[in-house]
Amino acid sequence: MFKRGRLEINHDILLLIQKNKNHIKPTPLLRKSNTSAGRFKEYLSELLEKGFVKKSLEKGKVFIILTDKGFKFLEKYSTILDFIDEFGI
Repeated sequence: MFKRGRLEINHDILLLIQKNKNHIKPTPLLRKSNTSAGRFKEYLSELLEKGFVKKSLEKGKVFIILTDKGFKFLEKYSTILDFIDEFGI
């Protein structure tokens, strides 16, 4: 078993949001992210600060959604993984 790095965890969180039709409440996102509540807060704060995600208030409930920057990150990250796989790095 390996330990995920910060970049991988951020990627996983963004991917979870995307797979949930770009619309997920913080608590289910926490559960699915497989991180502790404290760590999750750190990662989510970082993603909010850097503009990868934003909070959306709908009918009094908070949802986390990807921004254009978040979608672009996922696209570039996928390109990097493809490059690594192709060259066996």
